[in-house]
Amino acid sequence: MSTETAGSSSPRLSRDLIVKSALELIDRSGAQGLSMRALGQQLNVEAMSLYRYVHGKEDLLEGVVALLMSDLTATLKKEKVEHWQAFLQLVAHEVRRIASEHPLAFPLVATRHPAAPWLRPPLRSIEVVNTFLSALIEEGFTDAQAVGAYRSFSSFLLGQLLLESSVRGAQTAPVEEPLDEGNATIPHRDGNVSLDEAPEVKRLRSLLSEDRSEEEFEVSLEVLLDRLDRELSQ
Repeated sequence: MSTETAGSSSPRLSRDLIVKSALELIDRSGAQGLSMRALGQQLNVEAMSLYRYVHGKEDLLEGVVALLMSDLTATLKKEKVEHWQAFLQLVAHEVRRIASEHPLAFPLVATRHPAAPWLRPPLRSIEVVNTFLSALIEEGFTDAQAVGAYRSFSSFLLGQLLLESSVRGAQTAPVEEPLDEGNATIPHRDGNVSLDEAPEVKRLRSLLSEDRSEEEFEVSLEVLLDRLDRELSQ
């Protein structure tokens, strides 16, 4: 008899339960503390029984990221705002809520998307990025302006929220080990998301793929210096 069914204290396993339990484990110990064995112990099952639902640690971590970002996606679809500034405030506060509630897991959100590595973290979900671009374009932004806003907004969120997560004890460096155990196929992986489901992301791929890091750094630095100058002159 397997451990999964051996006692009344053993849960009825499902992918959702395993991913949620993995997030709970990461919240306590960080991504470095997550292993199939540790997760099995938390669920009171044999580690091997988890492989019926997840295909190694990479699949598990991508499931955790998808769980965190699904909440953001649902909120952006549910909340109706009447101005692009209100929309950006909503996105910023919702992403910050994720970082505040799950500081040890947030660095996972700040990794690149496997299906679209040219997208910028921490808006890692293709669906979220598509919603972001669509909302701004509907508000009158040109393609270039919408992508520019996406870049600036991503840089702001990434820097601010990774700093906050680090203060709360998160390891902001990437998880060191290769995350796929045994080169298993990963049918549920985030990377299989088709860009056909995100028409704005697909249409604007060339603009999104441009590297303007140096320009963005200089612009952000000038904005900071201007703000400090205004404060000094008050």
